Amino acid sequence: MSHTKENILIIGAGLCGSLLALRLAQRGYQIQLIEKRPDLRKTDISAGRSINLAFSDRGIKAMNLVGLKGKAKDLCIPMKGRMIHNLGKEEFLSPYSGLDSEYINSISRGDLNGLLLDEAEKMPNVEIRFNEDCIDVDLQNAVAKFKNYQTKEVSTISADIIFGADGAGSVVRKSMQEDRLFLFSHSQEYLQHGYKELTIPPAENGGFRINKNALHIWPRGENMVIALPNLDGSFTVTLFLSFEEGQYNFKNLTTPEKVTEYFKKVYPSAYEHMPTLTQDFFENPTGFLGTVKCTPWNSFGKTLLIGDAAHAIVPFYGQGMNASFEDVVVLDEVLDQHEGDWEKVFKTYQKIRKKDTDAIADLAIDNFHEMKEHTASDIFQEKRKLETAFEQNHPEEYASKYRLVTFQEDIPYAEAMKIGRAQDKAILNLLTNKKINEELSLEEKLALVKKETQEVLKEDDILNHL
Repeated sequence: MSHTKENILIIGAGLCGSLLALRLAQRGYQIQLIEKRPDLRKTDISAGRSINLAFSDRGIKAMNLVGLKGKAKDLCIPMKGRMIHNLGKEEFLSPYSGLDSEYINSISRGDLNGLLLDEAEKMPNVEIRFNEDCIDVDLQNAVAKFKNYQTKEVSTISADIIFGADGAGSVVRKSMQEDRLFLFSHSQEYLQHGYKELTIPPAENGGFRINKNALHIWPRGENMVIALPNLDGSFTVTLFLSFEEGQYNFKNLTTPEKVTEYFKKVYPSAYEHMPTLTQDFFENPTGFLGTVKCTPWNSFGKTLLIGDAAHAIVPFYGQGMNASFEDVVVLDEVLDQHEGDWEKVFKTYQKIRKKDTDAIADLAIDNFHEMKEHTASDIFQEKRKLETAFEQNHPEEYASKYRLVTFQEDIPYAEAMKIGRAQDKAILNLLTNKKINEELSLEEKLALVKKETQEVLKEDDILNHL
């Protein structure tokens, strides 16, 4: 069968599903894109969900693939580094990279999703339907049932191939779990922290109240607040807080007075810019933070999980959307090799991709602890200054773990994790043992770090083969 006549059903019209629909339509497939929520271009459906995202090179590569890099960049605000707000100290900027050309971007989830939907809708071989909740999937026969929220009618759609792009709570993944005809492994682990979306509104003149070209962090040991800029001058603020542990937690912040007390005491420099704090706190839901891992992602050569449905991660590396977009890039590369044989496409795709999505999930957990505890520590800042100097003066010889993950989009996540963790350990070892000092030139310091990194990698290889 010619692929131009194959019917593809994509369940979920979020960021990954919309991008996938557009790319497969560009390749000539007939696409039905079905979404359970209303059309976000016509209705505000954020409901306390993060409205802006960190958009970086892996995501940009995907937008370039579908010809939308320029339009996406128009929606972005560059963020050059982390602005660290320590309690009782001066704020300071910790650059993401030693190179001015390397930075991440704040982008509106809704605007980016809307752009992808608009472009997909322009394609003559794409049909998009909203308010249709998937209630059942026949994996073997590629048939799915949907219930319309408005009419309550149930419809059945048959396809040649189904993609489950329906997020962390995926119905398609649940169907795989419940199917008894093949073995399916699944884990879903939650942090003991939740999150709450809050707001710093624009200044009275419509400008930004704090530096707009930074991702702001108020690290406080076990908890933290972050803020990302929006095009209208506001900041989306996210409180990450333990559900039950500590003097202040989601369980005991039950009154406006208690919330105000907490922010004035722990985040005073953020509080002064948050006139709607208590209203936001009690109107917006408390979200959970979880990691989803599963295998296999495909069933019967007819169905594939992609994006968060296959590998949801916590948001602390700013790579959730970027990783899902990279899924589409990798799938597109596999299609170039094996188009026409979906079973081979799916198995090859998973073999290439699974180790990398596991890696970024683990790195996101690492970064959670780094952001809330270590970004303000002296040894972490000493390490970052050293890495920044290496990147500024010897960018071809050194890239930090963050740079490898965020700005080196051609390096797989698993490789970035392996090298980056070894470098981190090497530098911390050298600093702790005072083997790096001001008497050494930058080049001598770099040589020491590279040598120690190789020793760490050798040790890791030995341990992995025991």
